[in-house]
Amino acid sequence: MHTTDKDFSYNLGNYQATVENALADLRKNKIIERIWAHDHTVWKPEPTEITNRLGWLHSPELMIDSIAEINAFVDKVRRDGFTHALLLGMGGSSLAPEVYRFTFGLRRGEPADRPYLDLAVLDSTDPGAVLAHDRRVDPAKTLYIVSTKSGGTVETFSFFKYFYNRVMYELGTQKAGAHFVAITDPGSGLQETAKKYNFRKTFLNDPNIGGRYSALSYFGVVPAALVGFDLNILLKRALMMADSCKDGNTQLDAENSAACLGVIMGEMAEAGRDKITIIASPAISSFGAWAEQLIAESTGKEGKGILPVDGENILAPSEYAQDRFFVYLRLDGDSRHDEKINALIDAGHPVVQLAIHNVYDLGAEFFRWEIATIIAGRRLGINPFDQPNVESAKVLARNMVAAYQKNGKLPELAPTLRSNGITVYADELSRNASEALKSFLARAGRGHEHGAKRSYVTLQAYVKPGKEINAALHALRTKIKTSWRLATTVGYGPRFLHSTGQLHKGDAGNGLFIQFTADMPEDAAIPDKAGEEKSSISFGVLKMAQALGDRQALLDAGRRVIRFDLGKDVVGALKQLVEAGL
Repeated sequence: MHTTDKDFSYNLGNYQATVENALADLRKNKIIERIWAHDHTVWKPEPTEITNRLGWLHSPELMIDSIAEINAFVDKVRRDGFTHALLLGMGGSSLAPEVYRFTFGLRRGEPADRPYLDLAVLDSTDPGAVLAHDRRVDPAKTLYIVSTKSGGTVETFSFFKYFYNRVMYELGTQKAGAHFVAITDPGSGLQETAKKYNFRKTFLNDPNIGGRYSALSYFGVVPAALVGFDLNILLKRALMMADSCKDGNTQLDAENSAACLGVIMGEMAEAGRDKITIIASPAISSFGAWAEQLIAESTGKEGKGILPVDGENILAPSEYAQDRFFVYLRLDGDSRHDEKINALIDAGHPVVQLAIHNVYDLGAEFFRWEIATIIAGRRLGINPFDQPNVESAKVLARNMVAAYQKNGKLPELAPTLRSNGITVYADELSRNASEALKSFLARAGRGHEHGAKRSYVTLQAYVKPGKEINAALHALRTKIKTSWRLATTVGYGPRFLHSTGQLHKGDAGNGLFIQFTADMPEDAAIPDKAGEEKSSISFGVLKMAQALGDRQALLDAGRRVIRFDLGKDVVGALKQLVEAGL
């Protein structure tokens, strides 16, 4: 492979000359210098949702100045006997903390009787998921982190109201507030809520940072400290990367690897290789989900987009069409994917390899991918900081909730098939569920010879997350990929609405969307107000309203959608589809 530096290597085959020309264009137009000057004309002639979204460029240095405050907070929480933390958030507020937790694990700390916190993330409105977290932790020893930039995210506030009541009933009103922490923007509704309910602490983030670019701000760094990350090391790695990203000498063999990655992403997309497939060492595999939301929400708009593909099995090169571009994040000492990566290179697939020395390098990776994504956005001619299609699903979900509150039930769809415990909602009739799925997949666009306009398949699971369901969804995506040679993605709803949902409705329209719903054996009421019992809606109703709203938003955008209600046996129903002849 060619090498830019010891941590960044690439093999671009026939695309290298195109990439070098694009890098020359960055130098000629002083794009790097203009980015750091907050020049909105890098992307659009108007500054709207650009000039007020570039604060993250300075996050590493600003957060270094906040380390003492954050560490003092964490030390006090540990001294007070907290052992668990539950982060209540969606999208950019939740995915970076999840990366920190999954990569760092549990750290005992010193003294031994004051461990760092066991952090979990709740970003599902499935009532089973909410109740599972409720039953898993002791409210007396749990810190609840309410995390939302806008301060009005419906899922996050629903979580807060539920868990505030739970803690209040357990410990009393006077003690409840000390179990809650807010991370939000100044002047948000959450800031006022935190004051009203006497939260232990409120971290006010730089308002000029969008959610998906917030991994190195309070939204990501406070949870990182709670699980035991040394913020000095983490942020200094990020700062080193930020310094290298200021280098305007954008050449393949220069220091600014983030600019190189961004140019490669953009040029691959323009050449029809618009599905960036992320392969990572298992110990850092959770990074892929964070990168997925960053890339999808930033680039999927105005009829364009780069589809991030995370979590697929690595297959033989012949199993992939010409719409793929691969990025391999390799942790030092882990060679398990090397042979398969080399096979992809030998077959002529473009591959970039990033060397990760240890988990603290994630600080640098967050920044590298943020820079790369905005540079790719420039190549596509879009604004990487807005999300024009996200609101459509939210509006339709609110309409569904309003219909429920008026009529006592959600709008009902007419099924086209009921078979073996599966109910199908499609626009054509089939004899059984497997035939319905096969007929739907047959609509896939094969694309041009060089890969452009080739379809992809997205599995949208509005079900309770779990290991068995993860495995069943993975088996189904693998079956689809091998049978049809199509890129596949998987997302739990409504989590994906705050990440890939923008791309689904804003890209070129090549996606095939398979929506899964299921029975909810348990439900949980959402209090109308924290501290009060009255409830006019449950988590089950909210989740179903979001599923129906997203389905309609996709149809309104001209997308192809099929829905399978899996009934009582979600895993069994998914296995039926896996075993079908596709």
